Amino acid sequence: MGKLLVVGTVAFDAIETPFGQTDKILGGAATFIGLAASNYNVQPGIVSVVGGDFPQEYLDLLKSKSVDIEGLEVVKEGKTFFWSGKYDHDLNTRDTLATELNVLADFNPVVPMGFQNADVVMLGNLHPEIQSSVLRQLKSRPKLIVLDTMNYWMEHTWDALIDVIGKVDVITINDEEARQLSGEYSLVKAARKISAMGPAFVLIKKGENGALLFHEKRIFFAPALPLEEVFDPTGAGDTFAGGFTGYLAETKNISFENLKNAVIHGSNLASFSVERFGTERIQDVTPDEIETRLQEFKDLTQFDFEIQ
Repeated sequence: MGKLLVVGTVAFDAIETPFGQTDKILGGAATFIGLAASNYNVQPGIVSVVGGDFPQEYLDLLKSKSVDIEGLEVVKEGKTFFWSGKYDHDLNTRDTLATELNVLADFNPVVPMGFQNADVVMLGNLHPEIQSSVLRQLKSRPKLIVLDTMNYWMEHTWDALIDVIGKVDVITINDEEARQLSGEYSLVKAARKISAMGPAFVLIKKGENGALLFHEKRIFFAPALPLEEVFDPTGAGDTFAGGFTGYLAETKNISFENLKNAVIHGSNLASFSVERFGTERIQDVTPDEIETRLQEFKDLTQFDFEIQ
């Protein structure tokens, strides 16, 4: 069984969309990634931190999904990271209403011994110095290191970000972030410039418009599955990352052709995530549902035509 090391936030979210709103519910990048990856024949292990206010039922949920939480530090006297946001009617833009770092402000990640030789490492969206700290703790070079980041780190921690980008195999960012990181408007030029910083693969997420995978001179595009109901896009990108890395940790094949398959698997799981608030849908998805929707992706994208 492959091992997947996941580094990121375990948090409380409060979400408002045109379809309703929630009080504090389970959220965080590592949470979505771990739950998504648990649908594969892998052992996901989370490295993160929560406060004493984090409910035992959430810890039990992660364990029930075979997510290893040995690396999840509990600071009993502290409070868990909290984020609150409100989405516009198109669900593509949102306003952050509150961000409370709490115990995350002093987070010093410690990778458990059992995951220092992980097959795949997923560095969730955190301070790049934390991401680098995790890599220094590994006993051996993983088959694949995947990094997620955002515009905030580009604006405030540029040198540290460029340093960690140079150490990874795959970077996942959205199209706006790719343009900011590269200084290029064309995503083709942006991907080429970002790849020159270190990553062999550049994965650009475009939300409801799918995802682009770049490797050398090759490009692969995967659409997002059209859905009847979309309630909450929070965590969709992290669920994508969990499906992407979970599939790769299971197959242990990091060829371009197999990364294309991983993109589809990530997109497939992300399509479930948006159907309910927070982690509600992804924690209950069944193998049959996943298989059925993978077939829908295949039907959506497969076609034959003749080139004269």
